[in-house]
Amino acid sequence: MNRIVLVIGWMCALSLNVNAQQKPNKKEVLEVMERANAYFMNHWPDPGHTITTTKTRPSNIWTRGVYYEGLMALLSVETNKQEKKKFLDYAISWGDKHKWGLNTGNKTRNADNQCAGQTYYDLYVLTGRKNDYMLDSIKESLGRMLATNKVDDWSWIDAIQMGMPLFVELGLEFKDTNYLHRAYEMYSYTKHVHGGKGLLNSADNLWWRDKDFVPPYKEPNGKDCYWSRGNGWVLAALVRVLDKLPKTDSHYEEYLTDYKAMCKALLPLQREDGYWNVSLKDPSNFGGKELTGTSLFVYGFAYGINNHLLPADEYAPALYKAWNAVTKECVHPNGFLGWVQGTGKEPKDGQPLGYDKTPDFEDYGLGCFLLAGSEVYKLK
Repeated sequence: MNRIVLVIGWMCALSLNVNAQQKPNKKEVLEVMERANAYFMNHWPDPGHTITTTKTRPSNIWTRGVYYEGLMALLSVETNKQEKKKFLDYAISWGDKHKWGLNTGNKTRNADNQCAGQTYYDLYVLTGRKNDYMLDSIKESLGRMLATNKVDDWSWIDAIQMGMPLFVELGLEFKDTNYLHRAYEMYSYTKHVHGGKGLLNSADNLWWRDKDFVPPYKEPNGKDCYWSRGNGWVLAALVRVLDKLPKTDSHYEEYLTDYKAMCKALLPLQREDGYWNVSLKDPSNFGGKELTGTSLFVYGFAYGINNHLLPADEYAPALYKAWNAVTKECVHPNGFLGWVQGTGKEPKDGQPLGYDKTPDFEDYGLGCFLLAGSEVYKLK
């Protein structure tokens, strides 16, 4: 009898813990996404305006490309027709301002410079596939890469998110498997070769950001350095690839295996406050809140639940905790996003963070947040 009572008590406690993290309300999810996006659009009424930090850059760089990925995600769940038109017009104006070109030109092999092409492709589809000029630059850039045997361009893991989905999208759009094969070759090279033996540590199912963080590099607590947002980029890339790629593709199962393994590795690393630390295995190293990595993990988890790739009973509580924390503690009443780590490549970059601190670029953090919110909104 005592054993039965203990078991029932344990089950009740577990149930209370799960229920304590309330499932996000759809209207509230949409409202907070719209509010954050409105703040940004009000600050950037001209989509083509240059971005000035330590120097002046065009607004088709990767940071803005990630924002527009998020805007496309918001557009896909937006229910207000006027808002949808406003978002679409804003994005098309961005493409027009840059003549649908890429940062540094169409000869670029740099995935960061190609990131804008993901939104160019989405807009090409949304406008009825009749404006071929929207894809001219990105087709030329990727075509030049296909014309060589070089597969080592993605030497940092962020590049997987910036470039890989494009190869899959264009390959499927033009029924050209060369794009799909090259995407896998480059992904595989990053996974198995860069940094000596690859940037994926299969023992932990987490990724070192680049060769600079492969052991013997260690964090202050002696653990490997797995940067939160860097791993978030890889997870987001796998989501975007799995969402488009047919299950019959010869590499689909490997991408799916890598995605599931990452999610399983990330789940126990979530902190009690709902966030993931910027240094995933060293919570004492810059242990404050951080929005971007956490948002990308929410995006990955929510997509998995929505598409029956991850068990909801296992991942939903963590997802709810993370989304609730971010929306309550990072989003200002006017839509400004706090606790966003600035650009960089490791936990120390952009530190210290803060609720009121403006990062060097405001755009990509919002993009990560909108990607997460779009999948949270779809939860059944």
